[in-house]
Amino acid sequence: MSEEHQVDKWGIAHIYSSYNNTIVHMTDLTGAETVAISSGGVHVTADRYESSPFAAMKSSNAVVEAAKAKGFTGFHIRVRAVGGVGSRVPGPGAQAAIRALARGGFKIGRIDDVTPIPHDTTRKKGGKRGRRV
Repeated sequence: MSEEHQVDKWGIAHIYSSYNNTIVHMTDLTGAETVAISSGGVHVTADRYESSPFAAMKSSNAVVEAAKAKGFTGFHIRVRAVGGVGSRVPGPGAQAAIRALARGGFKIGRIDDVTPIPHDTTRKKGGKRGRRV
């Protein structure tokens, strides 16, 4: 029995993408144990670039390195926008983060959208007359 069968170790990559930041959080399959976490703000100096595709790519690569070191071979991706009373569309960093994870040489299982969508909403901030600019 010289041939060792390599068993896959799966995780979940949670990508939270708003217009202000992108957070890539890698967990085990239960979602309870954090493997690696990184956000756009760690990799760029200016606040306005935290949500950029470049920062998202950098943070994905950081997470990929840590996950490889811990022996993960594949993961499912969960993309989340702000949701609730906020935007239901993921920010500009989501695509870049997914692409960087895919290039990392892992198997990719499912890609889900887990944006929280209210069935009957709380009030949006801004008051009765909305945000007056």
